[in-house]
This record gives sequence, C-alpha cells and structure tokens, in this order.
Amino acid sequence: MTTARTEAITILRPDAVAAGTRAIAIEVPVAIEIDGLGYAVMMMTPADLPAFTTGFLLTERLADSADDVRDIDVFEAEAGWIVRVGLSERCRGRIHDRVRHRTSDTSCGLCGISGLEQLRKPVAGTPPRPDVPVTAIFAALAGLRAHQPLNAATGAIHAAAACDRSGAVLAAYEDVGRHNALDKLVGGLAIRSSEPPAFILVTSRISFEMVDKALVAGVAMLVGISAPTSLAIDHARAHGLTLLALARSDAILVVNDPFGVFENGSEGDYPKVGN
Repeated sequence: MTTARTEAITILRPDAVAAGTRAIAIEVPVAIEIDGLGYAVMMMTPADLPAFTTGFLLTERLADSADDVRDIDVFEAEAGWIVRVGLSERCRGRIHDRVRHRTSDTSCGLCGISGLEQLRKPVAGTPPRPDVPVTAIFAALAGLRAHQPLNAATGAIHAAAACDRSGAVLAAYEDVGRHNALDKLVGGLAIRSSEPPAFILVTSRISFEMVDKALVAGVAMLVGISAPTSLAIDHARAHGLTLLALARSDAILVVNDPFGVFENGSEGDYPKVGN
C-alpha cells in the first residue's frame, strides 16, 4: 500500500520564489463494514489496516478482545479502501444496537457516513481568485498567537482564523480538534452572515475534511501551518481552491495555485498577487 507521493511545489520567501518537490502523505477513505453493515468511513493512511480495524473495534467497545474480531478482508475500491470484518457471536449484537442509535462520532471528520460514495458531496460555487499580498499571509502568521489564549495556556489546542487582505485576524476559534475549530469558524461566520474572508489560516495539517470545510465557507484560499495530504490536494484542485501549506515565518509552500497568483511574473516582478 502506497503511503506517500511526491508533489511539485513552489516555495515562497519574503524576497524570492523557487520550485521544489515534497513528499505528500497519502490520505484515503477507508470504509469499515461490520457484519455486513456500513459503520464508518475513516480518513487515514492506507497501511496496517487489519491492525487498525482490530484496535478500532476494541476502542469502540464493539469487541472485547482480538479474538472477537473475525475474518478481516481488506480490498481496494475505486474511491478508496474497504475493510469487511465480522464479530464473534457474543459481540455481534452490539453493532446492530450501535448503528441503530449512532448519530455522530468525534474521532474523525467523516465517521458519520456509511459508504465511500457519500464522500462525493456537492460543492456550491467556485472559490474566487485570491487577492492577498504575500506580506498579508506572513502578517497573519505573526499575529495569530495573540488569538490563541487557550493554546497559550495548554499547548494542545488548534485554531482556525478568518483573515482580511491585510493579514489582520477578523475572527478566530480554538478547539482540541482541528476539524472542530474550523467548524466553529465556519459557523461563526455564517451566524453573522459575514462575507467570506480573504483567506482562512489553520494551525494544523490540511486534510480532505479541512479543504471541504473551506469550500463550504466559500473562501478563496486556505493556509495551513502543517503539511497537506494527497486527498486534500486533489480536492482543492478539483474545485479550484488556492492551497498554501507549511506556512512558517520564513517560508510558505504553494501547493495549489489555480489562478497563478503566486507565479513569478515574466518581468521578474515578485510577488505577482492581487492588484
């Protein structure tokens, strides 16, 4: 099973631009079917799936021991991977009760869906062309810490911030889960009927779910301080979302630039962004 791939990227620095490559972690949907019932779709690295399935069933309290996990069958499908597994007779009734009453799951952004086909959710509209100077992105990075009081106290909290064209943080939300922080931001903007910000900055890796939430928010650009996954890049490309990653005080990687706003101009003018 492939767990990484190489992607061409552009490296932004305050005074220069360069081309390069980077290894990107593979993220795929893995559908878990237990005794013939679709239970969850996990976004994950496609490695050690039998071990994952056993541990997942144990931590979900669907099995009491590894002996209760039977006949694990792992196979690749068009949209991802499927794991079919059975439970021992003494545990079999739990899955029926769980599926009947289960409404949500906090361990994964997509655990509430039951099949790979449900990943293909419609996306309304196309993200606009970003109009953000590179200096604004570095300014947002420098100013974000002031909007992370809970993380300052605990060191274990993610944040998602809406930023304007100057890099000022308009709104920021914190949560122990990166998905939760971004959901709070999207919800807060929606409650206030705010126009989409110039860009969203998140303090985490960028996965499929994070890109999808940014698309729902109608934002032009998503910036993350950690690396993207393969599926996140594919999702951004499919829907025209500008995607920047590994954003640090000295460099930012341009991973998806559908409008070409971060390319070096023919006259050598850097950066070519906005007006």
